Amino acid sequence: MTALACVPLSGKTALPALVSDDVVRRFLDAAAAEYSCITPDTPRPCFGVLLGTVAEDALLVSDIAFARNARTTDPSARAEFATTIVPRFGSAYENAVRAWWVAPADLLRISRDGDDRGLDLLGSIHLHPDWHRLGPECERDRPLSDRPTPMDEYVFRGAGWPLNVVCYLERQHGGFYYSLAAWDGDCAPVSLRVLASAGVPA
Repeated sequence: MTALACVPLSGKTALPALVSDDVVRRFLDAAAAEYSCITPDTPRPCFGVLLGTVAEDALLVSDIAFARNARTTDPSARAEFATTIVPRFGSAYENAVRAWWVAPADLLRISRDGDDRGLDLLGSIHLHPDWHRLGPECERDRPLSDRPTPMDEYVFRGAGWPLNVVCYLERQHGGFYYSLAAWDGDCAPVSLRVLASAGVPA
């Protein structure tokens, strides 16, 4: 939601994303921690920046970095929520805990660290919890999934990143279950595959 330096989209056909299982595990650990703090009044977000390299035939995601949420502290964020996001996407976004705005200083730090390691900023990953179970009664009929919401689509198009991953996480039968789906900067689906590192012969 802030100005982002990114790898440009590679024409009309999005490259598939090949994601390290360590990246997924680290995000799930962070997402589960946030999930455990969700209440009907606090839809806690979780957001990570995806780093890696662009191969001829795929986006190779090898690392994730977490940043602070400047949703309520950055004047630009407050202004955009007040003048654009709330009028366009509804009063639910008046909730200061809802949605994410990457702290510009953190994004700059992540970008510089990536440059030092030869990694590009490829995109983002964020949490969709089963808010239709955890949230207030008025939202029980609007289930989330691993598909982008209209607000997500607005953010994806604004950021222009080639990879935007949505992680749906729910607690069922005593455990966490998740699904992942990916989208490019035009909100077209991106094929996403996670590295199978255990029990698979080399």
